Amino acid sequence: MPNRLAKATSPYLLQHADNPVDWWPWGPEAFEEARRRDVPVLLSVGYSACHWCHVMAHESFENEATAAYLNEHFVSVKVDREERPDVDAVYMEAVQAATGQGGWPMTVFLNAEGEPFYFGTYFPPAPRHGMPSFRQVLEGVNSAWTDRRAEVGEVAGRIVGELAGRSLAHGGEGVPGEEELAQALLALTRDYDQTHGGFGGAPKFPASMVVEFLLRHHARTGAEGALQMASDTCEAMARGGIYDQLGGGFARYSVDREWVIPHFEKMLYDNALLCRTYARLWRATGSDLARRVALETADFMVRELRTAEGGFASALDADSEEVSSEARPQKGGGGRREGGTGKHVEGAYYAWTPGQFRDVLGEADAEFAARYYGVTEEGTFEEGASVLQLPQGEGVVDAARVESVRQRLLTARETRPRPERDDKIVAAWNGLAIAALAETGAYFGRPDLVERATEAADLLVRVHLDETARLARTSKDGRVGANAGVLEDYGDVAEGFLTLAGVTGEGVWLDFAGFLLDGVIERFTGEGGALYDTAHDAEPLIRRPQDPTDNATPSGWTSAAGALLSYAAHTGSEAHRTAAEGALGVVKALGPRAPRFIGWGLAVAEALLDGPREVAVVGPRGDAATAELHRTALLGTAPGAVVAVGEPAAQDASGEAEFPLLAGRPLVDGRAAAYVCRGFVCSAPTTEVDVLAEQLTAHL
Repeated sequence: MPNRLAKATSPYLLQHADNPVDWWPWGPEAFEEARRRDVPVLLSVGYSACHWCHVMAHESFENEATAAYLNEHFVSVKVDREERPDVDAVYMEAVQAATGQGGWPMTVFLNAEGEPFYFGTYFPPAPRHGMPSFRQVLEGVNSAWTDRRAEVGEVAGRIVGELAGRSLAHGGEGVPGEEELAQALLALTRDYDQTHGGFGGAPKFPASMVVEFLLRHHARTGAEGALQMASDTCEAMARGGIYDQLGGGFARYSVDREWVIPHFEKMLYDNALLCRTYARLWRATGSDLARRVALETADFMVRELRTAEGGFASALDADSEEVSSEARPQKGGGGRREGGTGKHVEGAYYAWTPGQFRDVLGEADAEFAARYYGVTEEGTFEEGASVLQLPQGEGVVDAARVESVRQRLLTARETRPRPERDDKIVAAWNGLAIAALAETGAYFGRPDLVERATEAADLLVRVHLDETARLARTSKDGRVGANAGVLEDYGDVAEGFLTLAGVTGEGVWLDFAGFLLDGVIERFTGEGGALYDTAHDAEPLIRRPQDPTDNATPSGWTSAAGALLSYAAHTGSEAHRTAAEGALGVVKALGPRAPRFIGWGLAVAEALLDGPREVAVVGPRGDAATAELHRTALLGTAPGAVVAVGEPAAQDASGEAEFPLLAGRPLVDGRAAAYVCRGFVCSAPTTEVDVLAEQLTAHL
């Protein structure tokens, strides 16, 4: 019989709806039940693409005896961290403070007031590797709750007190300047992996936000070292196993420092960020590899993550059903054969053996493909299988033969059982995808990608945004979720809308961004310009989450700062500029000390130092000269430059200019023209593409 999760909109919660555990969703009813029964709360936090979440679910939550013990002695609450990042952040902070580490699945025991007193992550079904079994943990917690309640209360009170006492160093007055950004670059240089690219050791994560800072720093200062680190890191990732060499798109991270073996889940946010990163790397360097990866990643998102409603699904699972040897496709990749083993394993969809190459390609092409993709008899992954790479750096290859091989392998792979997809729409991550697809489409002449970005933006307005401009965090199948948007939702969606406005020339997206950013100022801003992850009127938790550091995505704090700065450049709004500068005080404090973890904030600081520049392109719609100036403006590398395009004196229904930057900007001698301003100073308007390009690339 399904439990209380059966009506959830989260695919992760729905995965647990048929567990014998009597799960509750997060909410006051669960804690009231714990109070009524006088039992502790088991809080289990995970997400649908999490491999070890699935393992623990199968080992423990699907076990009848374990479930019976849980149901008797606990109120069990299941949370999708992607739906409730605020709940996840608060308790992850407690787990990390208590244990020195964290991760998912996250397992926390709480009292009926939501106060934590015992922590962990994955617990096995039997003791191993120094870890107690999950049943031992449950029995120990139950014993402490029953026999040592005062001690439990003391621990919970101390933990909550310590969390509440943590004050965030905002950094005082002022914004980051030349000195702080130079120090950040130096610190990144020390942490840079000269051999393999990227930063730090294993596991190694894509450094999208840091690469954006490096590209902007190079654009503003001409620092070649910054561009080299960005370029080499992107090439290493694109040649590694973390990138899907057949179908495009990036896996979550590499378990090794060489980018060889990925953790196979594919997340929307990683691919949106990296699509934009590679597009901008191409913009800076003209790299063919960057162009190819940007477009392949965009096409992957549209092909495999786009939903029927026009938004983008959250993730593809790391695991899929293993294919038995009898289920291999015939030579040439034709014809699906049933025969999966029923066992779900990591990477089953993506890894290959030499034998599987021979089955699909024949001997000669299999030998060629094995060399090209780095597939060996020993394997680079498990049981003699390899994750495809592009290990060769030099040499001429037969491009037609490579494409033939890739297509046949891709066709054969399509016959394998596919990884499951988490179909929920997360507002923030769709905002990132909108920005990436809009820019990539504009750069490479792909209006279809701009159209997909527009459709996703339409979905967010229709489904996620209410009449008071409050944003919902998630939806699924066109049905809005119950959870309020957090700061990253407002910041990333505003960023997506602002990007879309600059690409399409449709001022309505600037208006929608303004509604969201007004909400940031009114409901997320604290003293001195500090930002909180949840709104002033959000559900109270044991601590109000507030984190300016990047994780897998830009922090809500700095993404909002960037959008506020861009909106101020578009509109001249002093309130939004002041809010952006107030938020950037934390970058002044943290940038020189921890640049890897505040890369987006450093990128926004580069835009602030550059102005950012304001570009208005005026000219008739459909006019070739207008289009050429517009594309040149979008391709300018000046950090954070904003672009408005439209007819001279284009006005909306209220009589105002659709884009404030277009107001009072006429044609020049009857021709389309571009106006560039920076810091209250404007260059002479130009009708020449070369002059505009120079105005947007000069190091000032």
